[in-house]
Amino acid sequence: MADTSFMDDVIFPVHISHGSAGGPDWPAEIVTLGSGAEQRNTSWSAPLRTYDAKYGVRKLDELYEILSLYHVAMGRLRGFRLMDWSDYRSCSPQQMPRAIDQALGGGDGTTTSFALSKRYRFAGHHFDRRITKPYGSILIAIDGTQIFSGFVVDLASGVVTFGSAPPAGAVLTWGGQFHVPVRFDSRLDQTQIRGPIGDIPSIPLKELRL
Repeated sequence: MADTSFMDDVIFPVHISHGSAGGPDWPAEIVTLGSGAEQRNTSWSAPLRTYDAKYGVRKLDELYEILSLYHVAMGRLRGFRLMDWSDYRSCSPQQMPRAIDQALGGGDGTTTSFALSKRYRFAGHHFDRRITKPYGSILIAIDGTQIFSGFVVDLASGVVTFGSAPPAGAVLTWGGQFHVPVRFDSRLDQTQIRGPIGDIPSIPLKELRL
């Protein structure tokens, strides 16, 4: 039977994903009434992101990288990580992450595991996005003070586990970087043109809801 697991150690080539087009898509069912008013609804609690990374492929060796990944991923079957250069940090992409960037949870003296999330704010409103594929060093703070031990971050799930439960009332925060879990979303149409340049007309990628 084919292996359909997510390839957590595989990252889409970052030099190719840089400059790719795409972002979040939040489908809505829109019904226009006879009066011209609209009724809008969605069954999704969170958006899914789609990307087209074709703009990064300009050399034959880059073309070969994508072809190799496509084969290893078995086309659409297996997922992998993608760097979304427009949104990959607990803060804005131009800033450096800090341990106090995002809320992680509140201590109750019992709970030891907390899931990473990122809050987006605008005009008094907010949306919380679950972060499932962190990478690199994840910074943790309790009551505004960064700690350097006593916790483990599962980079495959985005869950932080403390060796002992944070005390009741403790404010837990985090900062760091993360990837987007994706898969290929179509067959790979390949065109090799003259000279040492390879081009793939489209490299559609779709976020996975894990």
